[in-house]
Amino acid sequence: MNEKEALVEYCLRIGDTSLISGQRMSEWCGHAPILEEDIALTNIALDLIGQARMLYGYAAQVEGKSRTEDDLAYFRDARQYRNVLLAELPNGDFAMTVARQFLLSVYSYHLYTQLCASSDKQLAAFAAKSIKEVAYHVRHFNDWVLRLGDGTQESHQRLQEAVNELWNFVDDLFMADEVDQMMEKAKIGADHNALRAVWETTVLKTLADAKITVPAVNNFMRSGSRAGNHTEYLGYVLAEMQSLPRSYPDAKW
Repeated sequence: MNEKEALVEYCLRIGDTSLISGQRMSEWCGHAPILEEDIALTNIALDLIGQARMLYGYAAQVEGKSRTEDDLAYFRDARQYRNVLLAELPNGDFAMTVARQFLLSVYSYHLYTQLCASSDKQLAAFAAKSIKEVAYHVRHFNDWVLRLGDGTQESHQRLQEAVNELWNFVDDLFMADEVDQMMEKAKIGADHNALRAVWETTVLKTLADAKITVPAVNNFMRSGSRAGNHTEYLGYVLAEMQSLPRSYPDAKW
């Protein structure tokens, strides 16, 4: 794999995580617990999908194979997606969504912070624009983690159960492979060891403030997204998201 191919792969990984996260967030439209939150989650979904579009457009440009952002979003199969596993997990109850998106938003925030200094100017510009949106996402879900964790007995229990389940997928965020190593060496991508350190500092502080216990590390930590190994849930997300363009591939708005 050369550096150009690695850059395309790197952009797809970040873009896929944003797209699938956005798709999951959009499922709350009309179903959130209060009207204000319904609007907030819908706007966050739009932010994430917008970030995916920018990365897909750049990946297609670098690749130079005449593919478009729509081709990358709608005409790849599950094994060709590179989103982190956390992004594709079902929404569950509101506590589950809050916990999942908090973990992902903190990850994206610190990732984009590093990418702002990327030697790739377009990737740096993407990060500089997107970090403003993600900073809001972190604040939003951080507040909900504190509110639920230090709230009623039921809200605390639900959030604790959500963190217990989601923690099995945390290692997948930081599993660096050849692509990550190439991008880091070229000063294009992030340092995953440094990324994990700042992510843990942020996440563990908030969970402690919310009186949530961090689960013990076990032998069942899930990973493999960078190689296209996903949970069964991604297929269902893609089936819904891709049904219209695959049924009418030549349709124009």
